[in-house]
Formats: sequence, C-alpha cells, structure tokens
Amino acid sequence: MIHPKLFTPIKLRGAVLKNRIVVSPMCQYMAEEGYIQPWHLAHHGRFALGGAGSVFVEATAVQRNGRITHGCTGLWEDGQIAGMRAVADLHRSQGITPGIQIGHAGRRASSARPWEGAKPLVLVENGKPWQTVGASAIPEREDYPTPRELSPDEILDLVDDFARAAKRALAAGFEIVEIHGAHGYLLHSFFSPHSNRRNDDYGGSLEKRMRLALMVTQAVRKVWPEEKPLFYRASVIDGIEGGTTVEDTVALARELKDRGVDVIDCSSGGMAGSISLSTNKLKPGFQVPLSDAVRKGADIATMAVGAILDGPQAEAILQENKADLIAIAREMIADPNWAYHAAEALGMEMPWSVLPPQYGFYLERRAAVLER
Repeated sequence: MIHPKLFTPIKLRGAVLKNRIVVSPMCQYMAEEGYIQPWHLAHHGRFALGGAGSVFVEATAVQRNGRITHGCTGLWEDGQIAGMRAVADLHRSQGITPGIQIGHAGRRASSARPWEGAKPLVLVENGKPWQTVGASAIPEREDYPTPRELSPDEILDLVDDFARAAKRALAAGFEIVEIHGAHGYLLHSFFSPHSNRRNDDYGGSLEKRMRLALMVTQAVRKVWPEEKPLFYRASVIDGIEGGTTVEDTVALARELKDRGVDVIDCSSGGMAGSISLSTNKLKPGFQVPLSDAVRKGADIATMAVGAILDGPQAEAILQENKADLIAIAREMIADPNWAYHAAEALGMEMPWSVLPPQYGFYLERRAAVLER
C-alpha cells in the first residue's frame, strides 16, 4: 500500500498535524478596523473541508499602524478575539490544526490593496495614509514615503504588543502562532543590513540586527504555552546587493531555535517589494533550496513554500529531506481540494480518505461504479 510522506502525521510539541500540508497565511485585505468579516469565514470554509493538516490565518497586525492596508486583520485589541475564534473553531471542527501569523508591516504599512495598485497610500487620492515606522529612516523606494525610525522605548512597546497579540491568539483558540519576520516588514527591516543603518543596540553587527527578532520571540514564547508550537517566517535571502544571506538566516535560525521556535517558514525577498506581485518569472519550488539550507544548517524543522504545484513535487521535497512541512497558497485558491488531488496523483489507495467523510463517501462510491 502506498502511503506518501506528505500524508503522514507530524508531532510538534503537543500538537499533532494529521499530514504535512499547510495552507499558508494569505492576506485577504477584507477586514474592517482589523475585525474578521463574513468574507474570511467563507475563505476559510473552503480550506476547512479540504483535508490540510494546518491552516493559517493571514498576517495579523499587533498594532493598528502595523497593518499593511486598511483591510488587514488585527489582534491589537480584545474585541478582535471573537471573530478569530470563529475561524479557529471552524478548522478545529474538521480536525485541522488552526494557526495564525502575527506581525507588523513597518515601512511597508499604509499601502493600497494589491488590486488597487499596492502603492503607499500617500500616493493614492483619498488614501487616508498613516505614519509608517522602520528600523531606520530609509524608504523602500526612492519615491516612497520615509518611515520614522523607531526609538528604543517604542521598540520595547512593540515587543510587548507582540506578546499581547499572542495571548489574544491563545484566547481565540489557535494551536500554532507564527511570527512574521519576512518580506520587508518590520522585523525583517531590522534584520537586513539593507534597511537597518542604526548604530545602537539594534543595528550594525549581525548579532545586533537579530536582537529585535529574538526579543519578540522570547516575549511570545513566554506567553505561548510550552505544549504549543511556535513558527517563524523568514526571508532567508533578500536577493539584492547588500542584503541578508543564507548564512545570516542560518545564524538567526539557530538562535530562534534556542529561544523556543520549532519551525522556520522559509520564504525570501521583500526588500524591494513583493516577489509574488512582481513581473519576475518564478520556477516551481524556487525557494525549496532555502528551506533545505536552513534545515541542515540550523538543525531545525522547516516549511517549504513558493510555487509548489502538485503532490509529486511536494512528496519529493519531503522524501529528499529538504523540508518537514509543505505550505500551499495560490494553488489552494485555485483548488481547495488540492490535498485530494495530491493523494490521487501519488497513487494512494483511498485518496478520498483525506477529505471529510461527508465528501469522501460519495467520491468512493463514484470510483466504485464509474466506467473509465
């Protein structure tokens, strides 16, 4: 009997994911003042019935001014817990481990939604912008607004706000929390020498540039229960001159592991804008070598993400020990039953068994009587 590694459980602290398929955090930009809306329940309802091991809620701001857009979700106040709990309960009801990603957009905040151009709101008529902040007063691009450099006191407030957001995520019923330290957002902007020109305790050497990420991780781990896993999303490389390298991120991953991080979610880029919104051509699995390098270099579990298209590709990544988890985003939008089709493509004897029995029953009956 064929039983692919993709469909074997994985234990992370006290959490057991029923398989290695993770629905990656996908920003929907449909919240109102950070609050969950019916759109989010419909969006997550598609994945709750799709058979993944875990599903993550999108990048969720720990401060109001940490939103990417006006439509981003938040956990900066207690009133936002109830809506998040509805999403977590939805996934748990189907045997899926619910996760949430928390972060701060930094200098990339105060932007228009992607389908509205994704430009800074100061460049958009009636955009209602707000002041952005960063590691240093360096704009993302020449014609973009200059962020205000965070003071040491504001940095300490930020660390506290990450911890408070994690406590709210716990109250909402999430089993995994992921700290967003990638894609040019605030934590990444401190880590990258491209955007961090500080000369205090938070800038200069690699050790100082990783300080904020480690402080946030320690603060979150302190309030996040010991039995629950903690993920960290990293841009393993900036992909630009003077940016972070694989070696930098491996060093960070080692320190994160020592502070209680269980999985590094291995992405890339973001210092010069979004990779996924650029016109650059992307090869399938283009970030898998980064996951492989961090996994081996830091001796830590990793999650591969980025243009992983089908079951055989995902299975090969796992069999070659280049990752422990496979994160799927746009392919899940195209096909919420990606897990079922992956099981079929990998030759599982009963591929319908990965879906809820209310669906699997009918697919099994169809397979038994359909002439091909």
